[in-house]
Amino acid sequence: MLRYMTAGESHGMGMVSILDGVPAGLKMDVDFINKELARRMVGYGRGGRMKIEKDKAEVFSGCRKGETLGSPLCLIVHNKDHKIEKLPEIKNPRPGHADLAGMEKFGFSDARNVLERASARETAARVAAGAVAKLILREFGIDILSHVIMIGGIEAETGSLSFSELKDLSEKSDLRCADTKAEDLMRKEIDRAQKEGNTLGGSIEILAEAVPPGLGSYAQWDRRLDGALARAMVSIPAVKAVSIGKGIECASKKGSEVHDPIEYDKASVSFKRPSNNAGGIEGGISNGSRIEITVFMKPIATLSAPLKSVDVDTKEEAVAATERADITAVPACGVVAEAAAAIEIASFFLEKFGGDSLAEIKRNYEGYMNQLRSI
Repeated sequence: MLRYMTAGESHGMGMVSILDGVPAGLKMDVDFINKELARRMVGYGRGGRMKIEKDKAEVFSGCRKGETLGSPLCLIVHNKDHKIEKLPEIKNPRPGHADLAGMEKFGFSDARNVLERASARETAARVAAGAVAKLILREFGIDILSHVIMIGGIEAETGSLSFSELKDLSEKSDLRCADTKAEDLMRKEIDRAQKEGNTLGGSIEILAEAVPPGLGSYAQWDRRLDGALARAMVSIPAVKAVSIGKGIECASKKGSEVHDPIEYDKASVSFKRPSNNAGGIEGGISNGSRIEITVFMKPIATLSAPLKSVDVDTKEEAVAATERADITAVPACGVVAEAAAAIEIASFFLEKFGGDSLAEIKRNYEGYMNQLRSI
């Protein structure tokens, strides 16, 4: 299995990712990791922090001569804007943020101690870890994309686009939206929210192509692939809901309208489904169809026209604290969600096809794929 942890504060020295379970023999493409970090930073509606940081990953351990060793891999993303000791205390917590709950949990009188770690800056470390997971999956032809399908109530129409079209069009858009007409309307909505001192949420679709059947398990609740993916998605700051496949839509339909028929394709010697309402997962196990996930992100909690709060010292009414923040971070959330999905899929992949080296995993994978053709 692939395990990871992150460390670091928003205005500390940097963000750290430690990954355990990365097989030996994987070529460490640092340029690819840095491109993933750069993708997280772009997006119409982002705040001033993105103009300061130029995220680059440094491989601290777990590699030699450009290849992984099978030992823990450590990546460091240094913060240019590191001034945590000089920043002022915050006494008026922001509604919708971890500020007050964190202060109550740890007994702090300063919300700064909470927000420095609760900040979405942590996702830089997660994207770095996810990039490594993508490198593993890339060895087996598995590709992952994200694209924005809604911001501020403006919905994109992308149902007719192929995987490659979605990837190409979303990468060309600074809103990561493949529908240019919807993108224009989204920009106007973001501009309007900025003038109001407000923020906007939205939704993103994450797609994983060429995931083999058999990842995950129905045997235990915590080994279900969809359960792990849902948890990973909701762990992203400001994400409040997730849908696997057409999950939310399916709740109001009849079974005959929902479940995907099974067919057998003699040409490819494999089972197929003409539809994919299940989002590529049935009974907690990948079924060979494309994995489809939709995440729903609430508006960012930091408003330039702040809501009512309370001064934790005086207990008197106050306005909430303001920090440098985005108007919307929905496009960036998609990149983080890709990373989160890649980590979970790679973890289940490594569990299924086990091995200490990439060469050993490839042998196990090829044997399994050959076995499928004999069923």
